[in-house]
Amino acid sequence: MREEMGSRIQIKMCWALTISWVVMLLRLMCLDAVPISIDKTKVKEPEQVETPPASVDTGLHYDRYLREVIDFLEKDQHFREKLHNTDMEDIKQGKLAKELDFVSHNVRTKLDELKRQEVNRLRTLIKAKQDIEGGNDIAVDHQALLKQFEHLNHMNPHTFEVEDLDRLIKSATKDLENYDKERHEEFKKYEMMKEHDRREHLKTLNEEERKKEEEHYEEMKKKHADHPKVNHPGSQNQLKEVWEEADGLDPDDFDPKTFFNIHDTNNDGFFDEKELEALFTKELEKIYDPANEEDDMVEMEEERLRMREHVMNEVDINKDRLVSLDEFLVATKKKEFLEPDSWETLEQNQAYTDEEMREFEEHLAQQEKDLNQKAVDLQKQKDELERQQEQLNAQKQELQQAVEHMERLKSQKIEPPPEVNIEGQAIPVAEHPVQHEVHPEEHHPEGHHPEGHQPAADAVAEAAQAQQPNQDTALHGLPETHHLPPGHHETPLDQNNVL
Repeated sequence: MREEMGSRIQIKMCWALTISWVVMLLRLMCLDAVPISIDKTKVKEPEQVETPPASVDTGLHYDRYLREVIDFLEKDQHFREKLHNTDMEDIKQGKLAKELDFVSHNVRTKLDELKRQEVNRLRTLIKAKQDIEGGNDIAVDHQALLKQFEHLNHMNPHTFEVEDLDRLIKSATKDLENYDKERHEEFKKYEMMKEHDRREHLKTLNEEERKKEEEHYEEMKKKHADHPKVNHPGSQNQLKEVWEEADGLDPDDFDPKTFFNIHDTNNDGFFDEKELEALFTKELEKIYDPANEEDDMVEMEEERLRMREHVMNEVDINKDRLVSLDEFLVATKKKEFLEPDSWETLEQNQAYTDEEMREFEEHLAQQEKDLNQKAVDLQKQKDELERQQEQLNAQKQELQQAVEHMERLKSQKIEPPPEVNIEGQAIPVAEHPVQHEVHPEEHHPEGHHPEGHQPAADAVAEAAQAQQPNQDTALHGLPETHHLPPGHHETPLDQNNVL
């Protein structure tokens, strides 16, 4: 009995603080959640030891932190007792958070550690996001980044205080209440994108093909709308159908309390969102079949969500996103339960307006324009990088050729001539000037020389003129004297013969 009470308190703790564990990935498992062909009114089940149900991911970005805080708070006896005696409105208003001052030191120490880990995690994620957006030249939305810290007091990153618990409760409440709204928005975008793709496809067809495609589209719409009548969710007719077809019981023996006990699958005394949605499986099967081309399973999940929200709005009196047995029994006595209005399915309620569709397509067109412009800019950057790469390759080739030339000179043991600067121009000259001995018997008249024989002065002058065509002056800085054989004199460079 003590274990059973502890289990129920833990369950209430999870649902009270988070308002609801929103089911996302386990929706399809709901198909097997309803027992069939068992008359529980006539079968006595053996007593079983209850185990707390595993926490379901809420979909919140701080889900792990939330669950860990709940787990440790639940271990404190004082806090558990206060929770057991606190109603939902007091929890939402933050009155329960004040009881944090009375929890044990060990629990507070662990909560401090959890908060430090959460702050570090958020800082790491925000820095990574800033790096990504900054690298892509995207303006960083600092207000949106700060909202990541709304569930705790980031000004005190070291200790878990009353304000932190209060923020956690209020943030979870608000975020989970907005969760369904965000899902509806996502579905609306899905439907508009599907219609946009259909219109774009029609533009690619000729007139005859377009006409056939339109006829096929209208035919699929009519086929989808042709289904058995859908009972109003949560009405007597709808629940009796589950009682008869899923539970295998006589519809004349329908009893609301027994029905509640059968479908409260975790026996915690409440219908949670998962258990409620399981009740609508039979109705959804009337409309959707995954084997049919005209049936969209994404739309089926949206229909399931609409049914669950409707029942919650009608039955959940204290708005804690749970349906207690008392709330359920009160609802079964209302006129809406006995004589409900007809239920309008999705095909009777278009998810978007014509104005919303027009704005959506304009947004897509602008996105496409921006992407095209970005593609052009990227192509320009690519071309510029390729041009720079070509320049680098050319410089690399020139350098490689120069190195190869130096290696050839080195292998031939020929030193490259030094350079002499003449008014900023580097001219290679011989380390030792060319010497030419003149013997008397080899003296030739001025201006006459043997064929193929040219005085040294003429060779030096022509070399200087080849390197510097506009230089008419003598080389400066060259040695003024040379070692000549006895009896010979140095010939000026500007003379054209040898004395």
